[in-house]
Amino acid sequence: MNLLFSRTTVLFCLLVICHTRLLGSSPDIIVAKDGSGNFTTIQAALSSLKAPNKQLKVILVKSGIYNEKVYITTGNILLKGIHKDSVKIVYAELRKNWRKEHDSDYGSAVVNIAPDVTNLIFSGVTIHNNYGSLYGDHDHQFAVRGGGTKIIMLQCNIIADGGDALSLWNTKNGMYYHSLCYFEGYVDYVCPRGWCYIDSSRFYGHNLSASIWMDGDMDSTQKFVLRNCYFDGIPGFPLGRHHREAAFYLLNCTFSKNMADRAIYFCGPSPIKYLGRYYYYNCTKEDGNFTWFADNLHKTGNSPTEITPLSVFNGQWDPLNEIKQMQIKGHL
Repeated sequence: MNLLFSRTTVLFCLLVICHTRLLGSSPDIIVAKDGSGNFTTIQAALSSLKAPNKQLKVILVKSGIYNEKVYITTGNILLKGIHKDSVKIVYAELRKNWRKEHDSDYGSAVVNIAPDVTNLIFSGVTIHNNYGSLYGDHDHQFAVRGGGTKIIMLQCNIIADGGDALSLWNTKNGMYYHSLCYFEGYVDYVCPRGWCYIDSSRFYGHNLSASIWMDGDMDSTQKFVLRNCYFDGIPGFPLGRHHREAAFYLLNCTFSKNMADRAIYFCGPSPIKYLGRYYYYNCTKEDGNFTWFADNLHKTGNSPTEITPLSVFNGQWDPLNEIKQMQIKGHL
């Protein structure tokens, strides 16, 4: 009798756990081009959310190429694609064309994030500004552009056929975490303002100016950390540059043989206070290392294990814990 009760109890508990996970993993909104979801466009799904959205809403996007421009005006959203190679948001827009008739950049990207958006997660999607491949102009063309803070990208492709592909530009309190992503573009194609931490991602640059860039003007603790990343590009591609205050940390990164022998450099119009904050640990180049990325992380007083997302964001945000909680609930 006790054995039967025990088995029944275990079975009941398993059913409860499974039911809870299923409920947790159920999206709030489904987008499907074939009409099998709640909406056929991503923008329609986003527009259905009332601002301010105070609780996490999960928008599941089924496979397809979504040729649309997207505006995100409220936070607490998980935009989750089935897979980054099968869910593609593609739109052609050139920044200078947009600015001919508009007084701001808002609307000049494929995905446009309003300045006051907080807590936004992209997972399993490709965002591609393909203006350059269509019209042959590789000037600035954003895949993602916006302000906001606490923005996460997981297993995403962020691609532009021009410069400034990923432009998250909240100079005051912008905090961004990206992992297992692929970034591709032309000049400064990953260019955060504020605090940014990128882990286990791949980069491909098509230009001879710079791949990565940052703006840390507003706070001396703002930094751009890249960990376990791989950099490639056309022959002679340079790693990075900055026009304003900046602090680059590259940990356990690998550079392809195509990377130029050119250290991250300052090219601003006026002097800055903290010139030379470029820190490296255990970085390697496929065909032999350059002296400028020799280990010097010890100058910061931090060990590699101490440079965590939580520490980079000064204890104000723990994206790894947020991701863990979403995994527990079955959202990711």
